[in-house]
Amino acid sequence: MTIIDQLATSLKRRDEIPNQELAKQIAKSNDKKAVKELIDNLRNKNKDIQNDCIKVIYEIGAVKPNLVADFSKELIELLDNKNNRLQWGAMIALDTITNEIPKTIYKALGKIIDVAGKGSVITNDHCVGILIKLCSRKEYAENAFSLLNERLKISPTNQLPMYAENALPIINEKNKATFIKTLSSRLVDIEKDTKRIRVEKVIKKLTK
Repeated sequence: MTIIDQLATSLKRRDEIPNQELAKQIAKSNDKKAVKELIDNLRNKNKDIQNDCIKVIYEIGAVKPNLVADFSKELIELLDNKNNRLQWGAMIALDTITNEIPKTIYKALGKIIDVAGKGSVITNDHCVGILIKLCSRKEYAENAFSLLNERLKISPTNQLPMYAENALPIINEKNKATFIKTLSSRLVDIEKDTKRIRVEKVIKKLTK
């Protein structure tokens, strides 16, 4: 039974459980050949198989990023794909491997930011995730934070509280004032009280 035979589509399943189980199996057995098969089938003529493959790839990346990291080139190329599922799936996968290959991801930031600017909420979520991870690396911190700050200025108010909370670990004395200023400037945009309170809590934590 090939890897493709085990995908949800091949099994005529409409749920994601087969894909999740397959990802666990591949990660557990450290099966690099299986990952290569999944990568190769991102160009399969069947769009459902493409979609299942990217799902399995980023599920593997979440638990065993080193298995996926060797295929960063293919994943970065997918960001231009017209299949939206592949595009945001690739962004999730890149987010999972950022800590494995920060230099490679940093070099691709131009494309990552550009795609996020035109992409879905999920695409944006994982672009921010990538930037936060890069902010934790000394050699990339300054530029990555500058890019992150620009995302915070324009991010949807529904997503802003999560972004602010997730960014807290990388806030330091050097970038704190800018971070607080940006969040404070967005408070007036947030209509939902629950969302605004979450952002205010982040600001409060940093101004104690």
